[in-house]
Amino acid sequence: MSSKPVVLIAEELSPATVDALGPDFEIRHCNGADRAELLPAIADVDAILIRSATKVDAEAVAAARKLKVVARAGVGLDNVDVSAATKAGVMVVNAPTSNIVTAAELACGLIISSARNIPQANAALKNGEWKRSKYTGVELAEKTLGVVGLGRIGALVAQRMSAFGMKVVAYDPFVQPARAAQMGVKVVSLDELLEISDFITVHLPKTPETLGLIGDEALHKVKPTVRIVNAARGGIVDEEALYSALKEGRVAGAGLDVYAKEPCTDSPLFELDQVVCTPHLGASTDEAQEKAGISVAKSVRLALAGELVPDAVNVQGGVIAEDVKPGLPLAERLGRIFTALAGEVAVRLDVEVYGEITQHDVKVLELSALKGVFEDVVDETVSYVNAPLFAQERGVEVRLTTSSEATDHRNVVTVRGTLADGEEVSVSGTLAGPKHHQKIVAVGDYDVDLALADHMVVLRYSDRPGVVGTLGRILGEAGINIAGMQVARDIAGGEALAVLTVDDTVPQNVMAEITDEIGATSARSVNLD
Repeated sequence: MSSKPVVLIAEELSPATVDALGPDFEIRHCNGADRAELLPAIADVDAILIRSATKVDAEAVAAARKLKVVARAGVGLDNVDVSAATKAGVMVVNAPTSNIVTAAELACGLIISSARNIPQANAALKNGEWKRSKYTGVELAEKTLGVVGLGRIGALVAQRMSAFGMKVVAYDPFVQPARAAQMGVKVVSLDELLEISDFITVHLPKTPETLGLIGDEALHKVKPTVRIVNAARGGIVDEEALYSALKEGRVAGAGLDVYAKEPCTDSPLFELDQVVCTPHLGASTDEAQEKAGISVAKSVRLALAGELVPDAVNVQGGVIAEDVKPGLPLAERLGRIFTALAGEVAVRLDVEVYGEITQHDVKVLELSALKGVFEDVVDETVSYVNAPLFAQERGVEVRLTTSSEATDHRNVVTVRGTLADGEEVSVSGTLAGPKHHQKIVAVGDYDVDLALADHMVVLRYSDRPGVVGTLGRILGEAGINIAGMQVARDIAGGEALAVLTVDDTVPQNVMAEITDEIGATSARSVNLD
C-alpha cells in the first residue's frame, strides 16, 4: 500500500492540475457525479478535487473518514456543505480569482452581443437569410451601464466597458463611493440605477437577499430600451419576470449565461429572438480552468502539509500579509509550549500581539497559536479548521489583543492562559534578524532570551548556588547535551526560572531526578519535534 496521501480527482481537470500536485501524492480518479461511485471512492482519501458536478454534502463528508480538504476548482461552492465539512475538521478551498477575467470578458461579450444582435444575425445568415434591417442594433458609446455588484468581476466589467465610451454607475452597498470614483464609477441606489441605465449587468453572489433582486417590481422601473445581462448566478434575475417584461416590451433585450435551475435546455426565454443565451460558460476558458486547477492543487499541498491556506473558505484569517507569514510557525510553537507548561486546557486563552506587525490583520496568529495549543491535547489531527471547534467544545474563551507598541522587540507574540484554579501561565516569543530566528523572550513574568528548540526544559526553584552545576551533572550523566540555558530570578534567594534547550527529549526519570535534587516547584519538558 502507498504511504503517500491520496488525492481523488472527481471531475475532469486541466493536466496542469496533476502537474501542480507533483509526485508526493497518490492520484485516483472517479466520476463524482455518480453517487454510487463517489461514496466508496471518497472513503479513504485525504483530499478531493471537484468542479460543479460533484456534491460533497454531509453524507459524503461522513463517508470520507480520512478527508482533510475539499478543493473546488472554481469560485462557487453551492455543491459543498461547508458547515458539515467544518464540523468534521475538513478544510474547504476554492479558486476565487481563477476565473474573474474570464467571467468579466463573457459579461462584456453578452453586452456587445445583445447590443448588436450578433448571435441572431449569425444564425440567420447561416440559415441562408440576409437580414440587415432586422438586426439593426444600438451603439454602446454614451450609453449608461449599470453594474449591480462592484466586486472583482463587476469592477473588471466596468473598466472594460468604459473603454467603449460608456458611462458607468454601480449599486453596491459595500463599496465606498470614493473607491468607486477611483475606478471612474458613480455609486447610486438600486432604484436610480434601474431608472437611468441603458444596460444592466449583474455581478452579485447568490444569497437569500439577492435571490430575485431583479424581479417584477424592479423590471417595472427600467427604460423600455434597457438590455439586461446576468453572467453571475441564476435566480438573481427572476426569469419569469424577465420573460414577461420582454414580451410586453418593457425590456428590449437580455443576455443570460446562468439560470435558476441548471442544466437548463428548455426555457420560454429561449423562444425570444432578443435573448442571447449561453450554457454557463462564465468560467469556461482553457486559461481559467488551468488557473483554477493549479490554484487548488497548490492549496491541497499546503493543507495536507498542515499549513494555512489563504483560499480556505472555512478558516478565519483570509489573505495573509507577507510580514505576518513568518509569525505563523512561531505562534504555533508558542501554543505548544504553553500547553506543556500549563499541563491542562485553559479556561481562557489570550493571544497577544505587539509591535509593527499589528498594522496588518493578525487574526491568523490567534488561529495558529490555537492550533499549537491543541496539538498535543487531542488524538485527532488538529488543523486550522477544527482548532476553534476544539476550543469551543472545551469551553475555552479565546481572545486576541493587539497593540502597535512593543517595548524590547519590534514584534512580540504572547500566549497567555488562565487555568481552572486561577493560575496564569504565559510564554512570549519573537522573530530575530532577516532569517526570522525564533526566540523565546519571556516565561510568565521572567524575561529570557533564548533560541527556540525542539527540546526544552523549564524549571522553577528557589534561587541558590550550585543548581546550574547540578543540572549539568544530571543531564550529562543521562547523555543529554545542553545547547543553551537562561536563568532569571525576581530577587536573590527568591524564585528562579531556568530555561534550557537540549539536543534530545529528557526522559521522565531524568526529569524526576532533577526535580528532587534541586527542589523544583515546577519542572516541565517541552518537545516540539
